[in-house]
Amino acid sequence: MNDSVYVGNAGKDAALDRGWLLGHFKDVGDPRHSEAVEIKWGVHPRADRRAQWVRGEKRTALLVLISGRFRVELPGRDVLLKEQGDYVVWGRGVDHSWFAEEESVVLTVRWPSVPGYAAN
Repeated sequence: MNDSVYVGNAGKDAALDRGWLLGHFKDVGDPRHSEAVEIKWGVHPRADRRAQWVRGEKRTALLVLISGRFRVELPGRDVLLKEQGDYVVWGRGVDHSWFAEEESVVLTVRWPSVPGYAAN
């Protein structure tokens, strides 16, 4: 087996690390370790809401709707993702939150992957 290849299932692997599939928090030597980017497979039941707004974000993010209906809340604006493939990108310093209007699956990509940094 090649140590630089990892094959998995996003739904199963996501359950092991709060949804995160790739980033600085994976063990060094694991092909999923990256300090450049983080990737999350988010499965959200209907009415799931982020406990509190992320403030002072230090990364850029891309969130893509895989299924469901998902609202991303940004300062002065909400973005409703309702068709598969709908997405939103926000930059560093943009506060945000989210709400699952229906059971939803979303893919989030953030960069860079910042060791020791956790959004509240």
